[in-house]
Amino acid sequence: MLNKFLYYLYATVEWKTEGGTIQRLYNDNIKKIKIPLPPLPEQERIVSILNKFDALVNDISIGLPAELNARRKQYECYREKLLTFKEKIKDE
Repeated sequence: MLNKFLYYLYATVEWKTEGGTIQRLYNDNIKKIKIPLPPLPEQERIVSILNKFDALVNDISIGLPAELNARRKQYECYREKLLTFKEKIKDE
């Protein structure tokens, strides 16, 4: 199992922890969850996709430029639609 796959999988589990100020995760909690185990190529594919999403969401140097680029393309599309007029043919 890929470590990063396990990392993402554990991030989806709602852990029941014990303790006051410092939450503790006990081995019994880990033993109780069922872990799906897809083949390694599928794990790699899933990790690759989640890594890209994580970078887009959390890395401002990647996410912000990507968002700006998407908004520029959207702006260009609407600009073209708004400023494209059908020519009127005058009757002579």
